[in-house]
Amino acid sequence: MGWDRVAARIVVVDDEDGLRDMVTEYLNGQGYAVRAADGGRELDTLLAEEPADLLVVDVNMPGEDGFSLARRIRASNTVPIIMLTAADDVIDRIVGLELGADDYVTKPFDLRELKARIGAVLRRRETQHAQAVEALPTHDPAPAPKSDRDTLVPFGKMLLDLEAHCLVAQDGAHEGLTAMEFKLLHAFANNPNRVMTRERLLDLAQNRDADPFDRSIDVRITRLRKKIENDPAKPQTIRTMRGVGYLFSPAQ
Repeated sequence: MGWDRVAARIVVVDDEDGLRDMVTEYLNGQGYAVRAADGGRELDTLLAEEPADLLVVDVNMPGEDGFSLARRIRASNTVPIIMLTAADDVIDRIVGLELGADDYVTKPFDLRELKARIGAVLRRRETQHAQAVEALPTHDPAPAPKSDRDTLVPFGKMLLDLEAHCLVAQDGAHEGLTAMEFKLLHAFANNPNRVMTRERLLDLAQNRDADPFDRSIDVRITRLRKKIENDPAKPQTIRTMRGVGYLFSPAQ
């Protein structure tokens, strides 16, 4: 069953009364169940009363700004987050994506664009949920245990754990990955020594709503290199193929 807009619960977090009220009224009129908060404290109260399916969070707020709020929420909650950024600030977008935001909208924005982006993020989340359900065992409660070779893929100085969706260091320490980071590494693991375009990577990572010319994928690759490469400034595991895309080289 697809997302029913009536069932999609959204919280709009913005300290500007006029903008907050306008967005809330518009999205309610589009069939979403929308609540509003003027900051992090009120958001915490609303989430304690009832979970949300998506958050729309303004970056520039007094006190706890949108970045701090997104970082705190993401530490314990996987709810999708769309950031509202002022002026077409690339730095704001990059920081928001690195903190785990799912998308961003630049102020001033058309309400129809915000609605479209909300729909795209909710569809992606629905797809991820459906895939997780399909991956659950249906009849064998005790499958044969997999060997480390089946579940661990070498990536530079780290190992990718395909079951735990994380990176494992040589000393056994685990390092977390965002859902998109894991999907990108999984796509590379399935296509070693093969040049992958940005469009192909987005397709394999099932982020089909993204623009292949959006450099946010480069931001994620840069972040992954910091985790897996011995020298991120001279990457040997995930190599850049100029004008084409990226290539995963398993051998060092």
